[in-house]
Amino acid sequence: MSYTIGFQAKNQKAILATEAATANQAVAIIAALRQSAEEIKFIRSPQEGDMGIEMLLLLAKEEAEEMQQRA
Repeated sequence: MSYTIGFQAKNQKAILATEAATANQAVAIIAALRQSAEEIKFIRSPQEGDMGIEMLLLLAKEEAEEMQQRA
């Protein structure tokens, strides 16, 4: 499942977006954005729609569990 993360850079008006192929990648991107003092505006996936960080973390956990079961 893909994820789109919208963010606003400090002292900027434009909202930018980046894509992540997995929930775990999206969590890593959000962590990096937060460290650079950028504000997360939205997290969205085609299947789930708009979501918060808590939902993304839950999806990342489920994704990791599925990967372990496949291995």
